[in-house]
Amino acid sequence: MKTNLKIAAAVAAVAALGLAGCSSSTTSTASSAAPSAAASEAAPASAAPASEAAAPFKACQVTDVGGVDDKGFNQKAYKGVTDAADQLGIEGTVLESQAETDYMPNIQSFVDQGCNIIITVGFLLGDATMEAANANPDTPFSIVDYAYGDNEDGTPMITNNNVLGPVFNTDEAAFLAGYLAAGMSKSGKVGTFGGINIPPVTVFMDGFYYGVQQYNADNGTKVEVLGWDPATQKGLFTENFESLDDGRTFAQNLVDEGADIVMPVAGPVGLGSAALASELGTDKLMIIGVDADQYDLDTANQSVYLTSVLKNMDVTTFNAIQAAFDGTFEGGVTVGTLANGGVGLAPFHDFDGSVPQELKDQLETLKTGIIDGSVSVKG
Repeated sequence: MKTNLKIAAAVAAVAALGLAGCSSSTTSTASSAAPSAAASEAAPASAAPASEAAAPFKACQVTDVGGVDDKGFNQKAYKGVTDAADQLGIEGTVLESQAETDYMPNIQSFVDQGCNIIITVGFLLGDATMEAANANPDTPFSIVDYAYGDNEDGTPMITNNNVLGPVFNTDEAAFLAGYLAAGMSKSGKVGTFGGINIPPVTVFMDGFYYGVQQYNADNGTKVEVLGWDPATQKGLFTENFESLDDGRTFAQNLVDEGADIVMPVAGPVGLGSAALASELGTDKLMIIGVDADQYDLDTANQSVYLTSVLKNMDVTTFNAIQAAFDGTFEGGVTVGTLANGGVGLAPFHDFDGSVPQELKDQLETLKTGIIDGSVSVKG
């Protein structure tokens, strides 16, 4: 990842909000059979030649390297595109980045295609998105997990207010997950690890850690968190979002240290952890998923998911597309919280009968406190 002044400024902006060289190999398209409103209004009473027909509204997504079927944030964001295609009658398409060097070419490809809105997914696309947005001020952009601020000289990083940045207070939901994990652990040790040490990843880990500490304070326990120290912002990172083998290895290392519940915050890497849990059995290892409800997506390993920390990027992506479609798009930042449903905790599914009612009641009380501000998730 590039480390420059642009990224540094964005890190500060995200923190302030309380915050998760080859061409792309795959292009997918999701489109509805219904014509777009723009196309319907533009069509004259008599049939016009195809060359004169209005082009359909087109929403275009560029993924991070995890790919559109990552069972995580790329896939969740793309659901917003497909939902928009189904509900608004637009065309949706995606380019999957295989490496960081694909970001700019993929975005430029969509600019050249005349996309009506371009959605980029992930903090690592921040520089490329900013460059493209400033060069194309009339094109709306939306970037998941990035909040642009000002340059060091005080000028805005985005010069034409054409970028919407949905960010998420995932520490609120992860706080609940940490509390749950502490209450369900039999070994007295739980663990977490991340893909890359960037704010949209570490915000999950912060919340998880402090949720465990809250459980300890409320219940007189001493459950230990392995893999992350929010005070130093140092912990375990695979340095990628792709390797299932790393997911297995990092989870096994945490199990070896005594953890019986692990929350991987690393996209598809976490699928390797879940596969390990299936082999070991849930008496040895349970998994907490992130981004989407992994119970629904990782069907081969459903039984190992205690819950998942939800980041509802499909909703924010759909809303950005709809605003561009309706002509009401404005740049800026939106923040997903427990209060507005932007983040949340998934059902306990197969573990529902195993989670004590007292712990469920504590979680509901805690959620209410986070929403009304009486409980801090910052430790």
